[in-house]
Amino acid sequence: MGDAIIMVVILIVLIFAVKGSLKHFKGEGACCGGGSGSVKPKKPKRKTLDGSVIGRRTIRISGMHCQNCVNSVTNALNAIDGVSAKVNLKDNRAEVSYDRAVDESVLKQAVEGAGFEVVSIS
Repeated sequence: MGDAIIMVVILIVLIFAVKGSLKHFKGEGACCGGGSGSVKPKKPKRKTLDGSVIGRRTIRISGMHCQNCVNSVTNALNAIDGVSAKVNLKDNRAEVSYDRAVDESVLKQAVEGAGFEVVSIS
C-alpha cells in the first residue's frame, strides 16, 4: 500500500514537471526572468541611432524561449554604441542596424554574454 502511494505522488509530480516544461519551451511560462508569469514583461525601449544607418546584420540565435529572453538579447545588443536591434522570438533572430562600423565578434560577444548562442551572422 505504501509503494502505491509513493508511485501516485511521483506520477503527479512528473505530470506537473512535464506540463511546466512544455509551457516553458512554447514561451508561455515565466522563465529566464522568474516570476509567476502573471505579469507580462515590458518590452525594452526602442533605441534610435545618432547617425544614418550604414549597414544591417541578421543574427540567428539559439536558446530564446520567452519575452524575457528577447529583452535580454535586445538590451545586450542595444548596449553597443552605434547599434539598434529588433529581436524576433518566433524566428529566433535579431535584426541589427548600425551607424558605424561594428565587428561581428562584438555582436556575437553581446548575445553570448546574455546567455544565448549565435548560430550565424549574415
